Amino acid sequence: MATGNYRIKTDNDWNSIYFRFKQGGLFDIEISTGLQCPKGRWSSTKQEILTTKEVSFKDINVKLKELDTYVRKEYECSKLEDETILINSKWLKGKIDFFLNKETKDLELNERLFLTSFINSFIEESRTKKTRTNTPVKNRTIQHYTTTLNKITAFEKHIGNKIKLTEINLKFHSNFIDFLESVQILNPNTIGGYVDDIKLFCRNADNKGYEIPNDYKLQEFYSPTNKTNDIYLKETEINAIFSTHFEQDSLDNARDWLIIGLRTGLRISDFLTLSKKDIIDGFIQIQTKKTDYPVIIPLHQEVLQILAKRHGDFPRNISDQKLNTYVKEVAKIAGLNEQTEGAKMCKTEVMKDGKKTIISRKKFGKYPKHELVSSHICRRTFATLLYGKIDTLTIMKITGHQTEKQFLGYIKITPKEYAQKLKDYWRKMED
Repeated sequence: MATGNYRIKTDNDWNSIYFRFKQGGLFDIEISTGLQCPKGRWSSTKQEILTTKEVSFKDINVKLKELDTYVRKEYECSKLEDETILINSKWLKGKIDFFLNKETKDLELNERLFLTSFINSFIEESRTKKTRTNTPVKNRTIQHYTTTLNKITAFEKHIGNKIKLTEINLKFHSNFIDFLESVQILNPNTIGGYVDDIKLFCRNADNKGYEIPNDYKLQEFYSPTNKTNDIYLKETEINAIFSTHFEQDSLDNARDWLIIGLRTGLRISDFLTLSKKDIIDGFIQIQTKKTDYPVIIPLHQEVLQILAKRHGDFPRNISDQKLNTYVKEVAKIAGLNEQTEGAKMCKTEVMKDGKKTIISRKKFGKYPKHELVSSHICRRTFATLLYGKIDTLTIMKITGHQTEKQFLGYIKITPKEYAQKLKDYWRKMED
C-alpha cells in the first residue's frame, strides 16, 4: 500500500516541507509542498508543525493531513481508471499543486481543474469556432467572455484563492454575486450577464467530461435581473430636437446623427458607419454588424433633409463616446427637461485594495430627461413609436429582430400610456 510522509531537509530560519510518496519498489518520489515551517518547530514523529506564533500552524497541519489523504486516494483511483498512468514526480507535483490551488505547467491539466484556465481555453477555441448557423462567433461575444474572465480573476484576488471547476456550486454563486454587488457595485442585469456566461462555461466543461457539480443546472443558480426604466422619445420630442437650431457645429452634427438613429432603428455600431454607398434606390440597405442580418429601411423625411443639407452626405464621423456626451446637451437645449425615472452613470466612491477609488456606475432615480438620453434610446424609440401602428413583423424586418420576444423587449410604452390609448379609442367611438 502506498504511504506518504513529510520531512524538512534544512535547519534554516524557514524550511520547506517535503512530501515523500512511495510504494515498495514501484516508486519513491519526494516533492516540496511549498509550505514552510519556522526553525525548530517541526515534529517528525507527529508529522506536524509545533505550536508557534510565526505561522497559522493549526491550519497548515490540517492541510498536511488532508493532502496526504488526497494523494493516496488519487493514486488508488488512478489504478482503477488507467493502469498505464505513470506515477512520477510530475504526477505528484500536479496533485499537490491542484490540492493547494496552484496552477501547474501542464496546460491541459490546468484546463481540467481551474475555472480561469478553462475559460482561457474556451475563449481561444471561440476565435475559430462556428455557431449553430455556421457563422463565426462575434468579436463582441468574445469580448464579453473576456470581461467575465476578468471579473472572476478579480474575485479570486479578492478571496485569495484560485477557483476550481469542482467548486462551481451554489456557495460560489452566492459569494460571486455578493462580490459583484458590494465590491464591484454592479447592477443586477450586468451581473446576470456574467452568470449567464458562467453557466455556458459549465455546460461546455460538462460536455467535455470534466468534473463539475450540477449546481449550475439548479433554479437557485439564477442570473440576477431587474426591471429597468428604459426611456424613449415621443414624436413631439423628436420634432423639437430636429427643429432646434444649434450654433455649435459639434452639437448640430450630433443632433443629425441622433435623428438618423431615431428614424432608422439601427444600433449605434450600424448607423454611425452609414455612407452614400448604403443608399440604394431610396432605401438604406446594410448587413447589421452584431447579427449579420440584412435590413432595408426607407428614408424618413427628416433623414432626407439632413442628407440634403449636407449635399447627399451623412454627418461627419464621430465616436460613440462623443456622440453620447453631445446628445445630452442637444436634448437639454431642445427642452427635454421633464423629470423622468431612469438610470444614468454616476460617480461612486468605493474601497479598492485599501484605497478610495472613484468608479462610474448606473444609478436609478428621477432625472431631467435630457440626462438620460443616449444612443441606446434610438432603437427603443423607433420600435415603440411604430408598435401598434403597423404590423409587428414589418417592424421586426426593419429592426432586424429575429424573434418577437426580443422585439417586445424594446417596446417601452407604460401601462398608463396603454390606458390613455384605450381612453382615446373610446372617445373616438363616442364621437
